[in-house]
Amino acid sequence: MEKIYLDNAATSWPKPEGVYAAIDYFNRNVGGNPGRGTTNLALASARMVLETRELLAELFHISHPLRISFTPNITESLNVALKGCLAPGDHLIFSSMEHNSIARPAYALAKQGIEISIVPCSSEGRLNIKALVKAIKKNTKMISLSHASNVTGTIQPISEVGEICQKNGLIFVVDSAQSAGILPIDVQRQHIDILTFTGHKGLLGPQGTGGIYIRPGLTVKPLKEGGTGSQSLDTNQPEFMPDSLESGTLNTPGIVGLGAGVRFLLKQGIDTIRQHEEELTQLLRQNLLEIPKLKVYGPANCKDKAAVLSFTLEHINPAQVSFRLENEFGIITRAGLHCSPLAHQTLGTLPHGACRLSPGFFNTREEIEITSQAIAEIAQK
Repeated sequence: MEKIYLDNAATSWPKPEGVYAAIDYFNRNVGGNPGRGTTNLALASARMVLETRELLAELFHISHPLRISFTPNITESLNVALKGCLAPGDHLIFSSMEHNSIARPAYALAKQGIEISIVPCSSEGRLNIKALVKAIKKNTKMISLSHASNVTGTIQPISEVGEICQKNGLIFVVDSAQSAGILPIDVQRQHIDILTFTGHKGLLGPQGTGGIYIRPGLTVKPLKEGGTGSQSLDTNQPEFMPDSLESGTLNTPGIVGLGAGVRFLLKQGIDTIRQHEEELTQLLRQNLLEIPKLKVYGPANCKDKAAVLSFTLEHINPAQVSFRLENEFGIITRAGLHCSPLAHQTLGTLPHGACRLSPGFFNTREEIEITSQAIAEIAQK
């Protein structure tokens, strides 16, 4: 039974061949530790890490590549953003569609004197802009927002929110886990102060890679201190980017693979990738709506969402649906709460969540038709 992979919102698979080749080449032929010494291998690895920064800067329209620091994942990036900027008495605003990567650090900070407000979203996951503006207070310091939901795919108006933040002197943090490499991101035009990203989803890199961009002029306190390969005589953490946020040895093979993924994206063109995923999602949604007792969540127009589609079948636990799709049809999905209980509370899908399908660039229309038929068969049984 051939496998059909529809869990790209969790991690994209397969990767472009260039990603596998780049990681293998580094491990076999380079292997140096960037910033640790001046050997040819260390310098070669440092150049390769810099190339990935430059590729990401091109993708996100970042004028200073060294304002990008690498992290193991976007969860750490968001922790750096929130814990490195907020102090007791500050006010943080986020939406009711956020992932636990924002919600859990926010709740932890609330125990330390940070005030938090959760702005409601509609049943389709759309942000209520009027409620957002109303939530701003004198002590508001930051708005943190996911660009696209990992449950419904709903795309939030980050350009509009960026303007609101700029007018009110607020720090705007964007979680691009479901949008980087799929939707256009321009940190300057969209007034993004801090952009967090992960490498293993739409950027088509390996797991264990991520990063954070911090606009010039904004200082963020490090989450950890340690060896950076720079200013080693000083017992204080370096204050300049990217070193200030890059303590310890980087996942250099992963970063090199991430660079290969971004290079593939730039060559293909984000518009091409977006169009393909949008067509697959639209076809999938149309097919599922024909199945009795099946409910689809999120915007009806697939131009308003990333390639993420969640559904429930009446009287069938989503976990059972996902289990049967894999074991009877070889279709890989994800069921449950998707680490986003706030989003499922907004949708009314607690406590069991939903079954999520997330096509990627390497999926085909034939695979979507097979998946639709498989879900129809489960519904009939």
